[in-house]
Amino acid sequence: MTHSGNLVAVRDVRAVSEPLANGTSWPPGESFLERGADMTQQAEPGSIPGAKSAAASSESAASAGAGAEADGTSGGDAGAVQGASAASPAGPSAESAASGPSAGPEASGTPADAPEAAPAGTPGNPPSGRERPAREVAHPDGFGAAFCASMATLCAEFVIAATAGVLVLLAREHDGLPTAPLAAAAVGLGALLLTVLLSGFITAAAVMPALALARRAARRAGREGDGRAWTAGAVPVVAAAAVAVFGVVAALGSLSPARPLSYLVWWASLTAGLLPPALAARAAARRIRAGRAGSVARRVTRDGAVAWLAVGAVGAAVYGTGLVDVYKPPKLHKSDIAGVWTDGRNGSVTLEKGGRAVAKGLDNFDWDGMGKPRSRDCDGSGSWSPLKDGGKIVGVSVQIDACELRKNWSVIGTAKEPKLFHEIGKQGSGKRYELTKVVKKN
Repeated sequence: MTHSGNLVAVRDVRAVSEPLANGTSWPPGESFLERGADMTQQAEPGSIPGAKSAAASSESAASAGAGAEADGTSGGDAGAVQGASAASPAGPSAESAASGPSAGPEASGTPADAPEAAPAGTPGNPPSGRERPAREVAHPDGFGAAFCASMATLCAEFVIAATAGVLVLLAREHDGLPTAPLAAAAVGLGALLLTVLLSGFITAAAVMPALALARRAARRAGREGDGRAWTAGAVPVVAAAAVAVFGVVAALGSLSPARPLSYLVWWASLTAGLLPPALAARAAARRIRAGRAGSVARRVTRDGAVAWLAVGAVGAAVYGTGLVDVYKPPKLHKSDIAGVWTDGRNGSVTLEKGGRAVAKGLDNFDWDGMGKPRSRDCDGSGSWSPLKDGGKIVGVSVQIDACELRKNWSVIGTAKEPKLFHEIGKQGSGKRYELTKVVKKN
C-alpha cells in the first residue's frame, strides 16, 4: 500500500467517525462500511485542498522507493525513510483539509450534489429490521358505504311517503294540521330526526343482515360475489323473520294474535320497503371493493330530492287548480247540533235544543286490566254544550251522570252529513267512536 493510500484511509476513518462522535446517526439504509467505501471512492487526488501536494510527494516517494528496491534491501529502507520524510509535510495539510473548518462537502462524507436519503419503506430505500411498513388495505369491505347508502334510501322513502300521505290527508277528514310556523317547524324537525334514527335502526336490524345472508348463500352455492338475485331473495326471508319476531312480541303484549291477513300484509309491505335500500347498499359495497369512484349515498340523496320535489309539485298543481279541494270541517250552528246522533249499532244520543242530552245504548269506553278498551252501554240523561274555538263550533261536550260519561266530541264530516267522534284510548291511537246525525227525510 502506498503512503497516499494510507493518508486517504486515515482521513476517511476520521470523516466516518465524526458523526458517531457528534452523536448523529447515519441515513436510513446505509451501513458503516458502505459509508466508508463511498468516501474512499470520492477522495481522489485534487478533490480537497492540499491533496495535490500530498499526491506529488507520494508519487516522488513511490518512485524513490521503487529505485531503492531495485538496489537491495538497504536501498528499500532508505527509500522508505525518504518517502516518509517527503510525505510528512503533506500529512498535516491533508489531515487539516479532512477535519478542519474549511473542509468541503466531500470531507464530511456527503457529496454536494447527492440527493437526500429517501424515507425508510420506499422502493428506493427498503426499511431496516426495526422499521416495518404500514399495511395498506387495497379494497375495504365497503360496510360503511353500504350502511350510508341504505340509510339514504330509507330516508328518501320515508320523506316521499310522508309527503304523499300528507297530500292525501289534506283531502280527507282530519282533525287539522298545525298552521303556526313554529309548530310546523317543530313537527318537521322532529319527524326528520325520527326518520334518521329509524332508518339507522332498520339498516342495522334488517338491511345489513339481508346482505350478509345473500353473500353466505351465494358462497355456499359456489357463486362468486352476491348478485342482485341473491339480495332480492334474501330480503323476503329477513322480512318474514322480522314480522314473526314483532308479531310474537305484539301477541304476547295484547294476549291475542292478529289476523293472518294482517301478518301477510305486513310482510309484503316490509319486503317492498327493504328491497330498494338492500340493492343500494349492495351496489355501494361492490363499488368500494372494486375501487371505483363515486358515492351511491350521494346519488340516492340527489334522486330522492328530485322525486320529493316532483311529488310536491304534482300535489300543489292538483290542489292549486281546484281539481281536489282541501278538506274543511263543516261550519255548524247550535241549531245544527241539536238532533239525534247514532253509531249505527243501536246506540244513540239525543241532543235537545235546551241543552238536555238523553243516551240510549251509547258506548262508554273504559280500560281493562290489560290496557285494552272495553265498552259498556250507557243509558240515562244529562247535558250537552257546544265547544267553540274563535267563535266557531268545533265540537260538543256531553255529560251523562247515570253512567259517568264525560266526553268531548269533535265535529267532522260534511255539511250534508255531519259527524261527531272522540278517540278511543290515548290521543293519536287512530281508533274512533263516531256518531252520525240522523237526517229526517221529507
